[in-house]
Amino acid sequence: MRPTHLSILGVGLLGGSIGLAAKSVLTNCKITGYAHRMQTRNLALQVGAIDQAASSIPEAIDGADLVILCTPVGLFESFLSEIAPALAKGTIVTDVGSTKRSIVRAANRLLGRKHRFVGSHPMAGSEKRGVEFARADLFRNALCLLTPDKRTDAGALAEVAAFWKLLGMRTTQLSPDKHDRILATISHLPHLAAAVLVAMQDPAAMNLAGKGFLDTTRIASGDGALWRDILLDNRDSMLAGIGKMEKLLKQARGWLKNGDGEAIRAFLDEAAQRRDQLLKAKLREINQD
Repeated sequence: MRPTHLSILGVGLLGGSIGLAAKSVLTNCKITGYAHRMQTRNLALQVGAIDQAASSIPEAIDGADLVILCTPVGLFESFLSEIAPALAKGTIVTDVGSTKRSIVRAANRLLGRKHRFVGSHPMAGSEKRGVEFARADLFRNALCLLTPDKRTDAGALAEVAAFWKLLGMRTTQLSPDKHDRILATISHLPHLAAAVLVAMQDPAAMNLAGKGFLDTTRIASGDGALWRDILLDNRDSMLAGIGKMEKLLKQARGWLKNGDGEAIRAFLDEAAQRRDQLLKAKLREINQD
């Protein structure tokens, strides 16, 4: 898909990066951005992420052939409610949310069958926030997860996939349920674990922290309100993931208590091997592109 009028609702890091990336590959596309705060809209204009700023959602989506929701997950339903009466028939709507079940259900309920919604989750981002950190290359070689359900229009799905590929992404498809179940352990639980590692430290210990600790806890610097919404929206999968982590920690505690060095080494070696395999696979994906 090569939209001629792109509407970005929420011009923060991801929304701003979409605007910059689209501008780098689309020569005849008008990009309209909306943010609740005028300061954010003006900054998005200054960094070149959008061509024009809208002061309301209906104004932002007027005439758009592609609308992308880039707000925190907790705001999606209210934005969809406001979009619904102003959306032109046939306009494609997608999003960048880190959870998918709730947004797909809300879109089906609020937009109805005359509109075309496709759930998207570009696996790209940063612990930094704000349009001032937007980058045109943020999505290059990254993976975008598309989450169609039985009501998803096949043509719209193909168009959205083509758009993300235009920005340099690879795409794959999985159901909203499977998305949320998998992302709980590979994305959402790691964020919570990083926050726990920071929270458990004594102030004196923090002063001694080195690069390893900073690398391990980098994502704990993310926006608390944004991540609160994600964790609560995916709470059932999160609880299952926490249970699995607790089981492994209890097992590791037993090895330490019993001085079982062989079990500890085997566990650590297996984890290192799995991570090395993941890194090699990611490098192959990038090199193939």
